[in-house]
Amino acid sequence: MITFLVSIALLIIAYFTYGKVIEKMFGVKEARPTPAYSMKDGVDYIPMGTNRNSLIQLLNIAGVGPIFGPIMGALYGPVAFIWIVVGCIFAGAVHDYLTGMISIRNKGAHLPQLAGKFLGKPMKHIVNAIAVLLLLLVGTVFVTAPAGLLFNLMDGVIALGIITAVIFAYYILATMLPVDKIIGKVYPILGALLVISAVGIGGMLIFTGAPIPELTLENMHPAGTAIFPILMITIACGAISGFHATQSPIISRTLQNEQNGRKVFYGMMIVEGIIAMIWAAAAMSLFYGTDLAALIDQGGAGLVVSEVAFTLLGAIGGTLAVLGVIVLPITSGDTAFRSARMIIADYIKVPQLKITSRLWIALPLFVISFILTTMDFTLLWRYFGVTNAAISGIALFVGAMYLAIQYKFHWVATIPAIFMTMVSLTFIFSAPIGFGLPMSTAYVAATVGTIIILALFAYKLKLNRAEANFEIDEDVNKVA
Repeated sequence: MITFLVSIALLIIAYFTYGKVIEKMFGVKEARPTPAYSMKDGVDYIPMGTNRNSLIQLLNIAGVGPIFGPIMGALYGPVAFIWIVVGCIFAGAVHDYLTGMISIRNKGAHLPQLAGKFLGKPMKHIVNAIAVLLLLLVGTVFVTAPAGLLFNLMDGVIALGIITAVIFAYYILATMLPVDKIIGKVYPILGALLVISAVGIGGMLIFTGAPIPELTLENMHPAGTAIFPILMITIACGAISGFHATQSPIISRTLQNEQNGRKVFYGMMIVEGIIAMIWAAAAMSLFYGTDLAALIDQGGAGLVVSEVAFTLLGAIGGTLAVLGVIVLPITSGDTAFRSARMIIADYIKVPQLKITSRLWIALPLFVISFILTTMDFTLLWRYFGVTNAAISGIALFVGAMYLAIQYKFHWVATIPAIFMTMVSLTFIFSAPIGFGLPMSTAYVAATVGTIIILALFAYKLKLNRAEANFEIDEDVNKVA
């Protein structure tokens, strides 16, 4: 398991090295008041401790993505390890840090507002629609996935519909109430289950000397599915996920000091990458090749989770591990709906101090999501995947623009932005749910599209630099 252990080590080392490089490049201002203090409202803007924020951020971003995605990505073989490590260090963690910190500098603004400011006003409307769609898909996927796992764990004793209704009820409360009332209090308990799950599975892989495949660039997918772009769409959370750009502003409104940003944003993405490595390794080790494919066909990634947990940890440990996995989607689903409510409220400029104002925005979201739960999970996951990739590219371009306007080395964000744009466009042009073009044609079309987007980025950069009054960071003393 040399490849597995070296990959984990590289992720940890990156936090202390490349993470510091990105932090220094951004330029932390410790004396600058954060929105948690300058805009404190007792609902969304509330100062909370760094450890608490870190745990909430981790649970927000780590849904079933870093588990289900790597399990399905394990079909490709050890090449999945490369994408998790490289994607997490140079794309995902950079993406999360920049979106979180730029939000802090702009009064806790969500991605649509940031896109409108840095990439042009039309992008505000486009990103707002895409972000709300993504959050609805995430919320729906993160209702059906944990409901199915709980249903199987209890051997169908409680009806699936009842479990789904209970999860929805929790989501409504978590979306409506102040962030420190449920999310801030429940997450430490749920976080303990998450730690038990990840550490337990990873520890047993090492303790038992599991036969984890070593590094190879060979595509081992039984169906021969192309590595690019499908692997990047399949393994999103754990490598890079646009969904995180919708979650970071939740914490940017509760962070006490900018110097805590690297731990909360970059660091928690690294932890998610480690979780993804553990589950990809477990899937490759216990159910390698056609056996894994057959198991996924039989019961999806959820069945693999159960088999891995009970095989490695036994009845009691396996139950705790599965509960830890169930925690992840639930603690991302609640904040997905919360983020959607906040983004819509910011877009239509409706203050959220009154619970009635939160209610009439949130309830339609839950009604739509409930309707979406009747759709096929695999289809939902595909739509989630491509929307997720597109949002990540846009968020990275926002970060690149923020750095470029100040003549800083923006390529740390621009290069992964270009890559993720190619990923999303290639998938859209080639996939059956997109244009269904031959892969060779899709590559050409995606390349042309990416060049056009890069040219528009360069043109907008020139305009932003020429604008004398362009305000990179919002004045914390200015009243809106």
